Amino acid sequence: MCLGVCCCCAALRPRYKRLVDNIFPEDPKDGLVKADMEKLTFYAVSAPEKLDRIGAYLAERLTRDVARHRYGYVLIAMEALDQLLMACHSQSIKPFVESFLHMVAKLLESGEPKLQVLGTNSFVKFANIEEDTPSYHRRYDFFVSRFSAMCHSRDPDPEIQNEIRIAGIRGIQGVVRKAVNDELRATIWEPQHMDKIVPSLLFNMQKIEDIDSRIGPPSSPTVGVKEENPSVLAENCFRELLGRATYGNMNNAVRPVFAHLDHHKLWDPNEFAVSCFKIIMYSIQAQYSHHVIQEILGHLDVRKRDSARVRAGIIQVLLEAVAIAAKGSIGPTVLEVFNTLLKHLRISVDFELSDRRNSCESSTLSISSKESDERIVQNAIIQTIGFFGSNLPDYQRSEIMMFIMSKVPVLGATSQSLDPSNLGDLGTRRIQIMLLRSLLMVTSGYKATTISNALPAPFLDPLLSPSLMEDSELRQLVLEILHNLIDRHDNRAKLRGIRIIPDVSDLKIKRDKISRQDVSFMKKHGQQLYRHIYLGCKEEDNVQKNFELLFTSLALTTIELANEEVVIDLIRVAIALQDIAIINEDNLPMFNRCGVMALVAAYLNFLSQMIAVPAFCQHVSKVIETRSVEAAYFLPETIFKDKSNLPKSLEKDETDLFFLTNKIAESLGGSGYNVERLSVPYVPQVTDEDRLSRRKSIVDTVSLQVDILSGCGVEDKVDNTEEITFEALKKAIDNNGLEEQEKEKRRLVIEKFQKAPFEEIAAQCETKANLLHDRLAQILELTIRPPPSPSGTMTMTAGHPHYHSVPVYEMKFPDLCVY
Repeated sequence: MCLGVCCCCAALRPRYKRLVDNIFPEDPKDGLVKADMEKLTFYAVSAPEKLDRIGAYLAERLTRDVARHRYGYVLIAMEALDQLLMACHSQSIKPFVESFLHMVAKLLESGEPKLQVLGTNSFVKFANIEEDTPSYHRRYDFFVSRFSAMCHSRDPDPEIQNEIRIAGIRGIQGVVRKAVNDELRATIWEPQHMDKIVPSLLFNMQKIEDIDSRIGPPSSPTVGVKEENPSVLAENCFRELLGRATYGNMNNAVRPVFAHLDHHKLWDPNEFAVSCFKIIMYSIQAQYSHHVIQEILGHLDVRKRDSARVRAGIIQVLLEAVAIAAKGSIGPTVLEVFNTLLKHLRISVDFELSDRRNSCESSTLSISSKESDERIVQNAIIQTIGFFGSNLPDYQRSEIMMFIMSKVPVLGATSQSLDPSNLGDLGTRRIQIMLLRSLLMVTSGYKATTISNALPAPFLDPLLSPSLMEDSELRQLVLEILHNLIDRHDNRAKLRGIRIIPDVSDLKIKRDKISRQDVSFMKKHGQQLYRHIYLGCKEEDNVQKNFELLFTSLALTTIELANEEVVIDLIRVAIALQDIAIINEDNLPMFNRCGVMALVAAYLNFLSQMIAVPAFCQHVSKVIETRSVEAAYFLPETIFKDKSNLPKSLEKDETDLFFLTNKIAESLGGSGYNVERLSVPYVPQVTDEDRLSRRKSIVDTVSLQVDILSGCGVEDKVDNTEEITFEALKKAIDNNGLEEQEKEKRRLVIEKFQKAPFEEIAAQCETKANLLHDRLAQILELTIRPPPSPSGTMTMTAGHPHYHSVPVYEMKFPDLCVY
């Protein structure tokens, strides 16, 4: 009776429940009953309104089986759910999906690794299904948290741990795909989700042994054995995540990377950090690259007080990111990037100097280590600035050149430079050198159509100012920067090293015809270039490299900018340099004097072959041959290799060893050159740069001004009123005897300003200034006071105007106006 009642009750059960019960065999080892599963699938497809009830009943059975540890039936239930999910695509699948996700969550919550993997695999299959309509209420917060926790599995069994981590990474990948494909995909990019997803992926990527395998561009997803590696799988998922990031959510995906690197102290060493950001830069869309660069700069500001190695690690990451971003879009905030880097350069110098001041309180080893660490930071900043700038388009690069140059501190100048007041001379010098080194890298490879574009006046003046400073390294950097900007045909490598070139044609120098713009530039700024080359040769601390760079400067100027007028000016400069060594008014060491002579010989040998005037080449060759026999120390091949055979003195009468102005003028005059200016000795112009650059002997360059002022005395005024006759003009042209008088006069003036008391010099200058003021007052009085007019002049008396007329017969007219 009871059996019949049970059968009757079973028959009264809903059909969907009977179909679901039939798919479960008596022995779970037999697996899913396929015939009954096909019946259940056909029923679900035919009556989609029953899907939600089928799902709820399956979820009920699965929950009961999980609680009773009947894992065989759990596997059968999940297999059935997967098949139903793949077969049904109607709108009624939405309630069924909720039951499905509820069952997956139950599996993930269990402590059994097999069930967790089973739940993950089912979720991945679900993630690959494209739904017809969006789900406005569905969220994946639980799955993000659970899959992230699985990525950090610490199971004692390595195989199980590896299996769970792989399942967690694949689950995150499924969540990303499902959420991004959904119309409400913005939810997955919220910070609370990214703060779990990104660190979980990085934690597994960090375990990889071969870091270099991940630094390339995005590759296709790996298959086979490599997918079993959590590191490779995490990297593929990380690339996919970044590749789906858009403008609005890029920052949320990148910021957790900084938090992970900070928490695990991965900036020093920074191999993993560099590889991570290479993956980021290669994976994101090119137009979003500047977002990543801005985030790195912002993090550098946050960590500006950290150790030098941490900051150096962040800057090196920035360098690698810039190297990749430079190939695409770098973004509009270029000046902001450079300004931030220069600010950190100043901070690094402050730290270095403070460590040096505290050297007495700590061991020498620790201080030297801190200083070397700061040098690493500074070099990294310079490399980043240089590489960033060298990859900019020309119009932006010129702006960056002027921006960096404006930051170079020059004492006494008012500019936007980095404030050197708290740095001292040593800190100022350090910043000057580092900024010029970065400027050297920025100018590398810069090819301007005209030299005026490469060296505009607002850039040229501050650039040439450090070339007058008492630091050979600063002067070398300035000359190298000039070479980068002047050399537009890559001839500098052919001119490397100062030497007597036997045949210049073997160098295969490339050059074009001098343009009208370049000619105009040399007329405006040529004297500035000559002046800095001339004064650079007079520095006592010059070494071989300085003379090599000065020779290259003269040679490049000849190749790129020299017409006939410039050639004459360059010869005048060369002869003036020769006079520096012979007369030695600056008391230069013998090595410097011989070095200047060797520089002049090497340059005139190069110039004579470039302009190809036979008589000029013959004179230069004859002098060089005589020197090689009688005074080899005047040639670069000897003086810069053997400094022990220096002469004790230089004889002024040995004219065979010197290049003579009259012979050069005679040889060039026969070839059509205008040689009139060769008879006028070259004297550099005086500017305010001497004061700004803090030269040791400012008197030397101001001597011309003093000489001019000294010519305003009373005795000279009497001579200036002489009657100009033909004999006087003839005497003025024949100035051979006047050269010695001018040199002696200049020497006396220099000696007076070097040895006379300050009070005496000040009194003399004050007297001359008062005399000049009186003369100007007389001139202004004569020019401002109007002449008498027949109509009268108006005067004010007690506030009322009165007119006083002047009779015509009392007015005095010029003789030419009277007839």
